[in-house]
Amino acid sequence: MKTTILKLSILSLLTIAVGALQGQVHAQAIDKPAANKAESRKSGATPFHGKLKAVDVAARTITVGERMIQITSDTKIFKAGQPAALEDGVVGEEVGGAYQKKADGKLDATMVRFGPKPDQGPSGKETRPKEQ
Repeated sequence: MKTTILKLSILSLLTIAVGALQGQVHAQAIDKPAANKAESRKSGATPFHGKLKAVDVAARTITVGERMIQITSDTKIFKAGQPAALEDGVVGEEVGGAYQKKADGKLDATMVRFGPKPDQGPSGKETRPKEQ
């Protein structure tokens, strides 16, 4: 009788331990992707494109649509596939790039491209020969 009670007690404890471990593993599996998404958003840059609405050389900002984007010393600026300066931006032309949103709410540009993409002409059509 004592042996049966002892076996049942051990079996019950083992069942509880396995159930608790399974729940913990499941919770970690659920939380991990959410944490990875949050990390990638924090560290990754957000792309933007549109028409250049304003260029403020003194404040070192550009406005694309409703977004004011800060140009920093680390921002890489290109025009026609070549390195360029903030002054090369022309209001009304196509602009694209990427920015990072800072804790204070400012958008710091990591890269800015004035004009159409290098592989596109002014009409926006691809100018590179197509591979056959």
